[in-house]
Parts: sequence; structure tokens; C-alpha cells
Amino acid sequence: MNRLVASILALAVGVAACSPPAPGPTRVTAEKTPEREIKIAMIAKSSSNPFFLTCRTGAEAAAKEIGAKEGLRITIDWRTPPEEDGQVQAQRLAQAVNEGAAAVMLAPSDGGKLIGAIADAEAKGVPVLTFDADIPESKRFAFVGSDNYEMGYKIGEELVRICDGKGTVALLCGNQNAPNLAIRRKGTEDALKKAPGMRIAGVFYNPETPQDAAAEVLRVSKSRPEVDAWAFIGGWPLFTTTLLTDIDPARVRVVSADALPPQLEYVERGVVPVLVAQRSYDFGYQGVRVCVDKVLGKDPADPVQKTDLTLVTRENLRDWAKDLKAWGFADVPAKYLE
Repeated sequence: MNRLVASILALAVGVAACSPPAPGPTRVTAEKTPEREIKIAMIAKSSSNPFFLTCRTGAEAAAKEIGAKEGLRITIDWRTPPEEDGQVQAQRLAQAVNEGAAAVMLAPSDGGKLIGAIADAEAKGVPVLTFDADIPESKRFAFVGSDNYEMGYKIGEELVRICDGKGTVALLCGNQNAPNLAIRRKGTEDALKKAPGMRIAGVFYNPETPQDAAAEVLRVSKSRPEVDAWAFIGGWPLFTTTLLTDIDPARVRVVSADALPPQLEYVERGVVPVLVAQRSYDFGYQGVRVCVDKVLGKDPADPVQKTDLTLVTRENLRDWAKDLKAWGFADVPAKYLE
């Protein structure tokens, strides 16, 4: 009898174990679709040049906004050398490709040293976009930036205007091997040659740091006292305050490229009456957009995408300062935002 009871109990336990659980609240686990990760390597000319830090700001903003909209995780892998060096850029481009970059944004310092590295990247299926400076003969798939000839021409044209068509001009041209600066210089020279009263005293190159550029301007000014006008093909010397006191605007006229926060006081004081400004933030923003489209299989309708230029003078200085602030610049002087 005890054995029979034990058997019945064992059978009941077994049935209970096999029976489905009593109905309860249903829990549905929604599995989130994994985001696709797109890593874009960004190799500008120099991490010490505030112009390229603006490009980075635009790229990171685009990565965040486009990623949120498209359900992508876009990261900007900043691989810019501290100073200009085309060979280092080529090495970093190769490293980015080997370490899984989906695309590369490159502002080339030396076209000759980068053509091969761009070709190698493309051969491995990694598209390369150039920005700021282009190498159209390379395998890059697109370019985003200013029309450098137009920019140079505007610098020369504005210098002719503020000099009333007469002057002895020195050109400060940065890196001699930079393709964009060579084109920009040509535009400036062409504009100056249209004014018979303007004479080009010389073309001077410099390391693209504020201190080196300002030192070159002072050196030439001392050795060539006849120079009474300057065309700054890049804004490097105006990223320091040195020339605020060392250039006499009553005697020397200056027109410069770019219009970043440190340059604005030069306009306010009349030391540099006109800045020809690039929308550097847009270089980064638009570059990321084009790269993401390319990675997703969409080629740009136009591989050469030109951004706008703006003449910054005392009249629109505050409007331009507000644009810079909106782009994320933390060093825009408060007096220009009132």
C-alpha cells in the first residue's frame, strides 16, 4: 500500500513538472536592431591650425546628426599630424585603412606624396575624399572645399581696391607644396596683374604656424621696406596678436584668407580691412555626408562640391562672429556677439 501511494505521488510530481506554467503576464523582449558602425578617418593638414579644428567640429556634428537620423553609429577617427607633413599623412592614411576605416577624409599637404597612398586605399575598397585641398589627378572619389582660384582672386581683387590700384605687394603663401595654396596664389597674382599700378615684390613661404608666419611677415617687412601691401594666402599670422601692433594700417594694407575668431580683432582695428572667409565648418559637415552616402552605395551627383566664400569687413563682422559661435567656437570674443 505504501508502495502504491509512493508511485502515485511520484507520477503526480512528474506530470506537474511537464505541465505548462500557469498563465501570467506576457513579457515581450524587443531586440534592438544593431546599429551599423561607420568609422571615417579624418586627416587634415595640421592639428595646431585652428582652421582644421573647425573642420573637425563640423565633421563631428554631421556624424552625430546623420547617425541619429539614419540609425548609424558614425565615428570620426582624427588622425591629423601636429604639423604639416605629407609623408606622415600618407602613413596615417595607410594605417587608417588597415585598422578598419570605412572611408577617409584627407586635406593633402603634398599631392605628390599622397597619390600612391590614395590609390592603395581605393584598391582596398576604402574611398578617399579630399577637402580644403584637392588632388584631381588622384583616385579620390570627391572633393569638398572652396574654389581656391576664386578665393585667391578675391584676395587680390580686394587688395587692389583698398590700395586704390597702386602698391608693392608681398604674398605670404604657406607650404610651397600644398596644391590648394598654389592655385590660390595663381588667382591672387592674376587679379593683381590686372592693375598696372600694383607690383608683386615677391612670394614668401612659411611653416603654417602662427608664430612662424608672423615672423616671416616681420622679416620681409624689415628687409623689404618698399612693401606696402600684403596678400596673406592663408590666415596663419593673424592667429596671434603679434601683428596687431607691428603693422601700421596707415602705411601697409593687408587682405587675408580666413576669418576665425583670433582674426576678428584685426578687422575691428582696421589692420586687416577685409578677410576672405571660407566656411571651414561646412568642409567637415559636407564631407561626412558625402562619405556616408558613398559607404552606403550612393555616389555624389557632382564629385567636386564647392562651398561659399564670404567677405568679412567691419560692416558684417558681428554677423560672421555669430556664425562662428553657432559652429561651436568657444573663443569668439563676447563683444562681437552683442
